[in-house]
Amino acid sequence: MEALADPVRRMVVSQLARKGEDMSCGTFEAPVSTSTLTHHFNVLREAGVIRQYYAGVTKMNMLRTEEMEERFPGLLPAVIAACTAKTGSGVD
Repeated sequence: MEALADPVRRMVVSQLARKGEDMSCGTFEAPVSTSTLTHHFNVLREAGVIRQYYAGVTKMNMLRTEEMEERFPGLLPAVIAACTAKTGSGVD
């Protein structure tokens, strides 16, 4: 749950959910540097919120929706709804 306390990480989760498909690291809209965004991906991955894998040389990110829903029912929809309500788009 601590992984979702940061607004940038919530924004990453919201963008993945809104897109509905896996996204490469370079496609996220974020108000931080690339190295800082990499740190946020690592935190989310280590917490089990996202899974990262390579497609060729591109690192892809996927939201672990089913696993999160099983462990924390309703948490991801609540986080996504809160991000969308705050900004209207899920992007801070």
